[in-house]
Amino acid sequence: MGYCMKFIKGGAMEIGRELSELDAFAIDFIKTLRKHTKYAIVSGYVSILLGRARSSEDIDIIIPRAGFPEFVLLFRELYKKGFYCLNSDNEKEAYGYVRDGIAVRFAKKGKVIPNIELKFSKNRIDEISLKDTLKVRLGKEELVISGLEMQVAFKENVLKSPKDIEDAMHIRNVTGNNLSRELIEKYSVMLRGFYRR
Repeated sequence: MGYCMKFIKGGAMEIGRELSELDAFAIDFIKTLRKHTKYAIVSGYVSILLGRARSSEDIDIIIPRAGFPEFVLLFRELYKKGFYCLNSDNEKEAYGYVRDGIAVRFAKKGKVIPNIELKFSKNRIDEISLKDTLKVRLGKEELVISGLEMQVAFKENVLKSPKDIEDAMHIRNVTGNNLSRELIEKYSVMLRGFYRR
């Protein structure tokens, strides 16, 4: 199967292609995560999902802040499903990391990569990323990514590495007129103000 992508009604997108190992890993993790919390996939994997041919060792995911009891339920079920936390096997220690703004990483047992970089929402930008989302149907599965306008604006105005600029350009190119240029500019102004040093 080749690659095909289309936007469909209801704020969703369909992608038709063979699943990669990274896709299968993401889907496996999300099946457990979505039972416990809302989420949004952000950063490099978004452009890979949209057909960009580049490698990535991790998948970045934002979730709303949660209390320790809720985090423990997720943590324990992930372990039952064959994942482990690279930061710590100790639930309290792992929660302390994510509570303090340090992402916790999860991989399949016996492996280090690929891994999920999971973090709590920590500011207004993360909150927008969790609220302004796009559902992506990949084969029979569904993933939730942060809105593409925020992805483009963040890569162009905050991250700004050559790889991120190329990611943003790829998203712009493959989505064509389905992106709101006005919203990208609105987010760009917001991001430049928020991250001004």
